[in-house]
Amino acid sequence: MSQHSPQHAVDIALRSARGDDCIVIADESSTANLRWAGNTLTTNGVSRTRQLTVIAISRAAGGARVGVVSRAGVRDEQIADVVAEASEAAAEGSPAEDAQPLATSAPPLPASAPAWDDPPAATEIGVFSGFAGELGNAFANAASADRLLYGYAEHQITSTFLGTSTGLRLRHDQPTGRLELNAKSADLARSSWAGVSTRDFRDVDVMALEAELAQQLGWAARSVELPAGRYETLLPPSAVSDLMAYMYWSAGARDAVDGRTVFSKPGGTRVGERLSSMPLTMFSDPGTPGLQCAPFVIAHASRRISSVFDNGEPSPRTEWISGGTLAALIQTRYSAQLSGLPYTPWVDNLTMQADGSSASLTEMVAGTTRGLLLTCLWYVRDVDPQTLLLTGLTRDGVYLVENGEVVGAVNNFRFNESPVAMLDRVTEAGATQPTLPRELSDYFTRAAMPPLRVEGFNMSSVSQAS
Repeated sequence: MSQHSPQHAVDIALRSARGDDCIVIADESSTANLRWAGNTLTTNGVSRTRQLTVIAISRAAGGARVGVVSRAGVRDEQIADVVAEASEAAAEGSPAEDAQPLATSAPPLPASAPAWDDPPAATEIGVFSGFAGELGNAFANAASADRLLYGYAEHQITSTFLGTSTGLRLRHDQPTGRLELNAKSADLARSSWAGVSTRDFRDVDVMALEAELAQQLGWAARSVELPAGRYETLLPPSAVSDLMAYMYWSAGARDAVDGRTVFSKPGGTRVGERLSSMPLTMFSDPGTPGLQCAPFVIAHASRRISSVFDNGEPSPRTEWISGGTLAALIQTRYSAQLSGLPYTPWVDNLTMQADGSSASLTEMVAGTTRGLLLTCLWYVRDVDPQTLLLTGLTRDGVYLVENGEVVGAVNNFRFNESPVAMLDRVTEAGATQPTLPRELSDYFTRAAMPPLRVEGFNMSSVSQAS
């Protein structure tokens, strides 16, 4: 290992620690990106970052106190100062209510997991070599049909090295890729969007996406004005993933026990209650093909749904909804003691499926008498945590479906809808597929969702957003 390797930084920090316990997390990331506009590549770039997080723990009769200091670009000779700063913060802090013993044994890791001593993984602009060629073909195809393509592609790899004073040395390499592709008519009056998540861009079919966008622009050649109201609505996987990810992030057991969320009930939580008459199952699994993520807890700070004391604990497959019934909430070891429910930590991916459902979105359109077909959601925000009421906008195409055919594009809407309440109005689910949550794509890309048919989706007002 080089003197400047993140593994070396972890070891220096742990040797410098003088408190009762210490956790050190070193993250090394590299990012490559492409941008394009008007059927032309505009910019590209590669960047690298290194972050060191030191979590010092002082255990005394009054309780464990925690100090967390995180710094970018720390040189070896500065590491001891970062550790001292974290220790000072711990000494001055209040007792941590989530205090637990640190993990002492390593969780099971995939056979393909890199070794601790291996160099950090990295990406570079060559990750786009095959993709860029296909993108050029898409530019030519769009230009020949008087369409304009805009968009952004990004690939990042983060190697995380986690070491503790109890002897744990864990490492995870996380590739994350996303593509957002927008097509516009030559007069810029019509717009459509498609997005995908990927681990390496080798599975991205640019021409298929461009064909999908061309079809949507064709649908928008006819415009129909509709008022606000409740409509039968077909939600594509991207829109479903934004709503379900918001629900997942709001499913913390601690907040539910405290009576703060839609998952609360007098004296406890709603675990065990049926949320949907459809046999929907929603789960997280670090080993899901194409959505692989860290199989152990990586917590840079304690929050309502995470605890630094859980660093290195295993992150097993967890069903959050099972056959339409709420089966679990996000638990730290501390919140599990409060709720009396099993320890089920946050996992960085999310899948929803309905047993036996295989219909494509196209087939669901063909089975629609009258309803709306969305493209994606935008600017989604919480309105009421007690019901998980969300508000947001439709964007880049809302289409009217009549008698199994798309007959035109309608105006955009602001919606007000709770994904929890919505689940009980799902009347059909299609085949699950990997997707990209558009609203949350900066934070959460590893999702697989089905298209859903929802009865009475609340389009609360007409929006002028395009």
